[in-house]
Amino acid sequence: HARGERFVHRSVPRGARTAALLPEILAETIAAMPIPKPMRWGSHAYGFARPVHWLVLLHGKDVVNAELLGLKADRMSRGHRFMHDKTVWLSTPEDYVSSLEAAFVLVDADVRRERIVTAAHAEAAKAGGQARITDDNLEQVVNLVEWPAPVLCSFEREFLAVPQEALIETMEINQKFFPVLDASGKLTEKFIGIANIESKDVAEVAKGYERVIRPRFSDAKFFFDEDLKQGLESMGEGLKTVTYQAKLGSVADKVQRVVALAELIAPQVGADAVLAKRAALLAKNDLQSRMVNEFPELQGIAGRHYALAAGEPSEVALAIDEAYQPRFAGDDIALSPLGKVLAIAERLDTLAGGFAAGLKPTGNKDPFALRRNALGLARTIIESGFDLDLNELILKASEGVLFAISHHTIAKQQKASAVAEEAGISAQKVFGDLRSIDETNYQEIYPFIIDRLRGYYADKGVPATHFNAVAELKPASLYDFDRRIDAIGTFAALPEAEALAAANKRIRNILRKAEGDIPGMVDPSLLAEPAESELAEAVEAAIDDSNASLHHKDYVSVLARLARLRPQVDAFFDGVMVNAEDPALRGNRLALLKRLGDRLGSVAAIEHLSS
Repeated sequence: HARGERFVHRSVPRGARTAALLPEILAETIAAMPIPKPMRWGSHAYGFARPVHWLVLLHGKDVVNAELLGLKADRMSRGHRFMHDKTVWLSTPEDYVSSLEAAFVLVDADVRRERIVTAAHAEAAKAGGQARITDDNLEQVVNLVEWPAPVLCSFEREFLAVPQEALIETMEINQKFFPVLDASGKLTEKFIGIANIESKDVAEVAKGYERVIRPRFSDAKFFFDEDLKQGLESMGEGLKTVTYQAKLGSVADKVQRVVALAELIAPQVGADAVLAKRAALLAKNDLQSRMVNEFPELQGIAGRHYALAAGEPSEVALAIDEAYQPRFAGDDIALSPLGKVLAIAERLDTLAGGFAAGLKPTGNKDPFALRRNALGLARTIIESGFDLDLNELILKASEGVLFAISHHTIAKQQKASAVAEEAGISAQKVFGDLRSIDETNYQEIYPFIIDRLRGYYADKGVPATHFNAVAELKPASLYDFDRRIDAIGTFAALPEAEALAAANKRIRNILRKAEGDIPGMVDPSLLAEPAESELAEAVEAAIDDSNASLHHKDYVSVLARLARLRPQVDAFFDGVMVNAEDPALRGNRLALLKRLGDRLGSVAAIEHLSS
């Protein structure tokens, strides 16, 4: 070998005993656990999610000789702190669950979960109602108790005058209780607490639970009563002093922009423009209420209650609440026409303002929740079946934002100039960078919304090729976008789909490489080959047959009719040379392919279906 001789030694290391490896494996595992704020206890430097008081480490019947977190491993666990305050001997790992249950500790979270749900429903049934059990609340309770025991409690009926959402919020978020609702979903004066002990005096435990919620309920009632005295309309005055965003002015400024958009959208979707204006004017007022200040999650919900109390039309009150829908992933869109209008208008302004102010999301940073707003906007339009020109609405929203920014900038400039003149320095130094926004930013909003739809349709099982085929056409109406997605899905299942998709891909490539101008019409006198004559005749027939369907956006019928062109298309490509030497023949064949390709691509860029 050019580099000299080499010696190679191969060996197979003997396996180590599991018990000998376990301490190191566990130490590395504990060190790698993602604990944001590890706790420390005693005088040592160990850290864990919670203080660790004993360590059981068994391999079969044997205790593993290990020391972790300052504790030496043993086979002695502990039972329930109050119901079995003794050590529990574990002979083998298989004994763990049953031995701890005998000591009043349910170590299996699924078992605890099932017992809590069953017990809560049983207690609620005793009270003549049904327990409200949300996933979030249930998970927290499951991880707070070792031996769950239900306690049926009650509160004074006078508190039911407060919006039930506020009472439910404080019961679930602050106290981890389960409210009891009647058959119609209305809150009753009963609730269920889950104790971590089977008490000998359950009534006393109930009194304790009732005592802890009373101050919160009293606060909620006070806030509600004071807000009613002030009235929803007068709350709006305070929005003028609340900054929405530095470049976009106050929340009151945003309200005026949303009002203009709501008035524009309402007639287009069959909603009352006058009521839309009224709802948009009041929609943000509850942000100045005491109730929302204490319970931010009630924005919109509190506004609905205050609007009804003020005698506003029920449609207006409901829209104030529904404007926030969908509030989270998987939430329903607004149900009422007016609520849908407000939800769309609000999100349009948020998107236009966010992009204008340079707040386009980057990485995982999205301070104005523009991604969520874009998806909420798209879902509301699509699932409502609103045939709206999204590009036009984006333009209108952006014009409103640009006006707001210009007005805000001028006002700042005037103030800066006055300050500068008085101080004898340059206005630029006082005000800083006076540059506004790039007016073309609004052109990024449509593709941003479409990008959010990629995941939306993927969750519905729509292949990426189908989505891309429609997205390439950039339909201005998202409802139209959705109908094209459905149509392309139906078309893709046809036996002719693959061949026609490949043909359209070939047509696109041929036309892209063609030199010179392509004639606008096909000249029948230049159709030299039978196959091209037959294709020309078939294409014209298909265009005539599909014109009405295309006009009425019956895309399934359009594509079904075009699928019948496959024999003529196959015959053409098998028997006709497109790039003929004769320029007239070549131009005519390109014109025929363009006419065919334009109609094949009228619903979606079907070439994306070709593998």
